[in-house]
Amino acid sequence: MIISASRRSDIPAFYGTWFMNRLRAEEVLVRNPFNYRQISKISLSPQSIDALVFWTKNPENFLPFLPEIEAMGHWYYVLFTITPYDTTLEPRIGSKEAVLKTFKKLSRLIGPERVIWRYDPVILTDVYTFDYHVASFNSLAKKLSGFTRQCIISFLDNYRKVRKNMGHIKYFLPQKPLMEALSLRLADAAEKQGMTISTCSEKIDLSHLGIQNSRCIDHELIGRLTGKQCSGIRKDKSRRLGCGCAESRDIGSYNTCPHGCLYCYAVSSQTTATANIQRSDPSSPMLCDSLRGDEIITSPTSIWKSRMKISGSGLSENDLFAQHE
Repeated sequence: MIISASRRSDIPAFYGTWFMNRLRAEEVLVRNPFNYRQISKISLSPQSIDALVFWTKNPENFLPFLPEIEAMGHWYYVLFTITPYDTTLEPRIGSKEAVLKTFKKLSRLIGPERVIWRYDPVILTDVYTFDYHVASFNSLAKKLSGFTRQCIISFLDNYRKVRKNMGHIKYFLPQKPLMEALSLRLADAAEKQGMTISTCSEKIDLSHLGIQNSRCIDHELIGRLTGKQCSGIRKDKSRRLGCGCAESRDIGSYNTCPHGCLYCYAVSSQTTATANIQRSDPSSPMLCDSLRGDEIITSPTSIWKSRMKISGSGLSENDLFAQHE
């Protein structure tokens, strides 16, 4: 089993203490976002987990926990997002130079193969133009050269909440020729810095440009890191059709990340996200949540089947949540 921590929130940035308490307890409870009465009890013992996959925009406060995670016998890698946007789109990420320093520090601690750079999402506006992205990506790639071996890109998904939050920004959705041209320029820049580039859940096929669809949750990478084959790992059928990720269990919760990024699909309300982090309990078995007394606690398998049924139309859990509000 692979644990995703988390597509729904930035656990390393904001909930490191909570996460470590869950690892020490060797279990976590996760509420089904589409049925609040369904609770999944997931084992976090080293014997139950093939690997941990962290998603973050700034894990600086999480770095002191890494030696203990490794001492427990856990394998992990980090998906680290760095984009070229200012506070207009990312009001609370902080200094990009400080984030770059954290990326390099993390890479020195665990190695460049275990830190994957996400340039995600690519947003095109009258300010963030084609040329802006080419120049910004080149600059970031040079600074990250030697500190990562892989970069994952994706273009903005025009979810309902994105249209609501970014209604005052003149963004546009690129057509296939422009996506191909920009992706090729980014791929060339990445190759010059010793990185491969791939796309995340894109509907268009860029393989003729040498750009493959990525597996953010990558069982082959986990196999290389651990030296053993992941047992029973399949493609994750609950993700979008263009997603190549292996099956995993996400232990995060929506509406818990206070970064405030306007393009985020995982937060419906920043007011709610801020309130959730303020009342979060590091000792709770659930992230920013607690049992209410009327839930049914079930095995991960049954919860997973319900999610697969929900996403049978081809929409992922993220799609459904993003379009709900």
